[in-house]
Amino acid sequence: MVYGYTGKILRVDLTQAKVAVEEPPDEFYRKYMGGSALNLYYLLREMQAQVEPYSPDNILAFSLSVLTGVKVSGLSRLTVTAKSPLTNSIGDSQSGGFFPAKLKLAGFDAVIVKGKSANPVYLWIDDGRFEIRDAMHLWGKMTGDVQRAIFEELGDDKNIEVLQIGPAGEKGVRYASIINMCNRANGRTGMGAVMGSKNLKAIAVRGSKKPSIADPSGLKEIIYTGVQGFKSKSIKGFGKYGTSSMVAVHNNMGGLPTRNWQSGTFDAWEKIDGRTMYKEVLQGADAGKQDSQGRDTCYGCIIRCKRVVKIEEGPYAVDPKFGGPEFETLATFGSYCGIDNLSAICKANELCNQYGLDTISCGSSIAWAMETFESGQLTKEHTRGIELCFGDADVMVRMVKMIGEREGFGDLLAEGSARAAEKLNCGKEFLTTSKKMEAPAHMPHLKKGMALLYAANPFGSDHMSCDNDLFYTEKSYKFFKERFGDLGLNSPSQTNGIHSEKIEFIRLTQQLYSFMDSANMCMFVWGPSWTLYGPRDMVNLVRAVTGWDVSLDEILKIGERRLVMMKIFNAREGIDSKADTLPKKFFKKPLKGGSTEGLVVDESEFKDALRNYYKQCGWDETSGNPSEETLMRLGLDLLQGSQSHGI
Repeated sequence: MVYGYTGKILRVDLTQAKVAVEEPPDEFYRKYMGGSALNLYYLLREMQAQVEPYSPDNILAFSLSVLTGVKVSGLSRLTVTAKSPLTNSIGDSQSGGFFPAKLKLAGFDAVIVKGKSANPVYLWIDDGRFEIRDAMHLWGKMTGDVQRAIFEELGDDKNIEVLQIGPAGEKGVRYASIINMCNRANGRTGMGAVMGSKNLKAIAVRGSKKPSIADPSGLKEIIYTGVQGFKSKSIKGFGKYGTSSMVAVHNNMGGLPTRNWQSGTFDAWEKIDGRTMYKEVLQGADAGKQDSQGRDTCYGCIIRCKRVVKIEEGPYAVDPKFGGPEFETLATFGSYCGIDNLSAICKANELCNQYGLDTISCGSSIAWAMETFESGQLTKEHTRGIELCFGDADVMVRMVKMIGEREGFGDLLAEGSARAAEKLNCGKEFLTTSKKMEAPAHMPHLKKGMALLYAANPFGSDHMSCDNDLFYTEKSYKFFKERFGDLGLNSPSQTNGIHSEKIEFIRLTQQLYSFMDSANMCMFVWGPSWTLYGPRDMVNLVRAVTGWDVSLDEILKIGERRLVMMKIFNAREGIDSKADTLPKKFFKKPLKGGSTEGLVVDESEFKDALRNYYKQCGWDETSGNPSEETLMRLGLDLLQGSQSHGI
């Protein structure tokens, strides 16, 4: 008996307009679990090296996990993986909502897409049945219009979920996202642009068969633990204010990127903070999935952290269908751009969800252009008459539209800030990119572990690939002692340097977070520190759902395997340790103002830490690539060039 997963993977060849079902063995699921690791298996096994991101030969993989569809908080997640058009390395992105659970209930664990359709199409999956349908009438339309049209065409607006690209994905914006529910995004690394290059407009799903559970009573205990944990003040506060509450926290630390990372302090932070948003613009819209306090949720989740904004008057009216900005979006369109107009930020977020744009790369690219313009290197001649100045909300909103349409100067920014700087041959010293991907709003000047993570992460700077090293201090450790102790982390730091114990913290929590991206678990619900559940709960959950007698060591190994698979992919593309670095700005430009005045990332300390990190990971200290011994230990030596299931 199969528990948790369906044992069925949908294989789609768009060039041939054919769909088939593959049924991997049970050992395959236990080894890769789902999510990123499962996707990477298909990319490494079936895709040649040096394939262009927009080539029909680029595989686009959508994967759930053995846990998806179980009605427990934080488990309705989807991972999309392909070669990234933004970084030319591995691309990987996660989202939540109701679509992931619906895909599992429809009978499939993953959808692996190859080729390119001659004309726009969408995939319709209905309780085990599937077909490719014409989407010419949907091409060019915004996400809200497409979702409504598909509901009408299929005659059901209650039980269907739609995953889709907007015009940005169709036009090849290099950081185009994939949107479901019109407000959940697989945002980073440009997966929407890959989907657009294949003429795949959407995937619509309807399903009703819930996964079988190996140990229902054990699962009930886990649910009870979550309900009890939710009564704690910190988690309830997170549900009330969501990630938007981090604006105040980061600004108070001097770690809120401001005016394209010139400072870590934004004087007008209160105008864009989560509490202000909660009081002024949050409002419920759909009583089925949203509450009266303007909070939305994902399938089976009690926390309800998703923001829902409604603005009816003024130049920046916002439809609640498109959700509301999270912390990263408030920062990238707010403090990054020196903008304190909350309504304008909410409008920018709405436009990103309509066009299908990653808010981090979009806002950061605009902020880069603003600093470059104010420096005099970028002129009106370049921007076609537009003055790109910090604090100009109208210009910021206008640029989002122009990027989504690839119109005027927006066409250049649609390439990402790194490529724009290369093409214009200016503003390179103002970039905040690693592997050509714009940095999220967590400053490695202050969170020194992030310096290491941003550089070494295989798909570019990402803040959700390890735990926050500020939690691993003597002051904070007492709150998380049991959870960190389970990972073997028992020596919290007295300083904020990047020493061996801090690197061990980064490495082990990175492996745990990597497991979560394979098991498709929400990191705001599951994790080693302040979240609803901890590492022991993860082990108990996998056991209860699947019946497998897993251990914490095994799930860490799954996380490590996924990271090494990413490194294998990048090595095939000629990407090695030379790419594992930070933007020069972080090393050379001291921050201005506030408690982090004068801070830079210590380049010498960073380089020493990177070598130490490679060594601890079992990777070559010169190339940064995994050793043969590491590949064999993780069972990945057989995957390279094998046509078997790599078991």
